[in-house]
Amino acid sequence: MDVDLFVASHRAEWDRLAELLDRRAPLRGPEADELVSLYQRSATHLSMVRSAAPDPALVGRLSTLVTRARSAVTGSHNPAWREVGLFFSHRFPAAVYLNRRWWLATALVTIVVSGLLAAWIATDAQVRAGIAAPEEVRALTEPGGGYESYYSSNPAGSFAAQVWTNNAWVAATCLFLGVVVGIPVLWALWENALNLGIGAGLMSSAGRLDIFLGLVSPHGLLELTAVFVAAGTGLRLGWTVISPGPRTRVAALAEQGRATAAIALGLACVLLVSGVIEAFVTPSPLPIWARIGIGSAAEVAFVAYVFVLGLRAARAGFTGDVDASYRGDRLPESAFRHAVDRSGEVPGSVL
Repeated sequence: MDVDLFVASHRAEWDRLAELLDRRAPLRGPEADELVSLYQRSATHLSMVRSAAPDPALVGRLSTLVTRARSAVTGSHNPAWREVGLFFSHRFPAAVYLNRRWWLATALVTIVVSGLLAAWIATDAQVRAGIAAPEEVRALTEPGGGYESYYSSNPAGSFAAQVWTNNAWVAATCLFLGVVVGIPVLWALWENALNLGIGAGLMSSAGRLDIFLGLVSPHGLLELTAVFVAAGTGLRLGWTVISPGPRTRVAALAEQGRATAAIALGLACVLLVSGVIEAFVTPSPLPIWARIGIGSAAEVAFVAYVFVLGLRAARAGFTGDVDASYRGDRLPESAFRHAVDRSGEVPGSVL
């Protein structure tokens, strides 16, 4: 290859590419197309020079030019740490905040049901007899019995991992199976309400309700809140199937599904915190008030995180969904629906 002849033949293209890259004003449509075309040609030229005549000065110039053009064409890449920070400071709290009516209602109903079940079990001996034999109830509720020994039954580290895995599975079930019209979510909520009601009722019948609350509250406040958020979000996803609103059902499910995935990732971290508290704080020799204080502090921090950062992020336009550049193209739905309503057929001009 004659390097001088090659440079003379393509210098105008390289200079034009450099001119487009140096321009500060936004490029118009034809100029953007020209930039892409020149970038592709210059990349080919760089490959030819490297293989046939690796002139260091020419390779250096073309490498710099192609690198700049690639950044202009493909866009700059946000560092991973920035995306992680944006997720926890904006996307996740905004998604939880925007679903607040669903999970707050879920929490209220579940707590009321659990309280009624606990009162019924505590005051009715026949109900307790139907749950377990008297000696089994005593084994569960007596000092050092099943309810107390459960939290120290395994080494703290492995117990935390076990609790985290189980709770994450329950949360994922509530989140993603909500698409089946919410039926699996309602079943999971009933099981949680039943287990909580039985435990409180049996311990209350033995005069040890304060011990039960001291065992459950440190980790249970944050853990149950995470479950309520998951269940409420899952129910909203199920309702989206029934009533997608002004959007098409596919578009509504896609948008809500992406926000649900964001909540799932965030709740995994929340449940990790509650699992650590359950493994290390709940069975600890700390006084009850100290253990409950730690759990309450974690709960208050999460609620403030959602209703302060989440409110601020929601007002800034965050919904938990991914950036618009990753969502794909959308049809102009209002015009599309209007055209379909009038003609009864899908208009080719819209598609």
